[in-house]
Amino acid sequence: MKLAIDTSTDTASLALVGDGGVLAELTWRCRQNHTTQLLANLDYLLKQFQVSPEQLSGIIVARGPGSYNGLRVGISTAKGLALSLGIPIVGISSLAVEAYQYAETGLVICPIFNAGRGEIATALYQRRGDNWCRLVSEHITTVETLCSQITSPTLFCGEFVAVVAPQLREQLGSKAVIPSPLTGLRRASFLAELGLEELKAGREDNLATLQPLYLRRPSITRARHR
Repeated sequence: MKLAIDTSTDTASLALVGDGGVLAELTWRCRQNHTTQLLANLDYLLKQFQVSPEQLSGIIVARGPGSYNGLRVGISTAKGLALSLGIPIVGISSLAVEAYQYAETGLVICPIFNAGRGEIATALYQRRGDNWCRLVSEHITTVETLCSQITSPTLFCGEFVAVVAPQLREQLGSKAVIPSPLTGLRRASFLAELGLEELKAGREDNLATLQPLYLRRPSITRARHR
């Protein structure tokens, strides 16, 4: 039994996955309450389906980019479980998870997260045959710069797309494919599928070196001295 943990955004998700597929999934709108809600919901999920921590054989966690607080809570919880249970852990790009649910469209997929300061975090992915490919690595840019680099029909996804959709449509016209927001719920089962492929291939992360992918350090306001 594998546990997938995604706390990248204001929507958190957990999934329990066995050999037969997804046993259970819990997704909720937590906003910035990852610290108080993650462990409580994980405990609920395990008890509801009578799964003990000792039955877990691997941890899959979304490693970012995303919410600074959310990633810190999610990855520290994942690493704590992996360490205490002596089981493997693998971190998956949060942008890849966002894009993966649209893999079967065959389009180039561009997930977009809000990076603040008028910028976005993004990457490009596409399924080519049986392979899930990252075309452009995770990076921070602006909507204007991103649009100038799009040359073919591209599906844009992520919670922040609703905010920038008018700008995408204005600059890209029919090249901008924007799915209904109702199809875009973040689900840990997609994270689990990507993570299972890594674990099956024998690729796992080192507990000591696995860190959140922030792309940018959080803004810290210097305390005022009297």
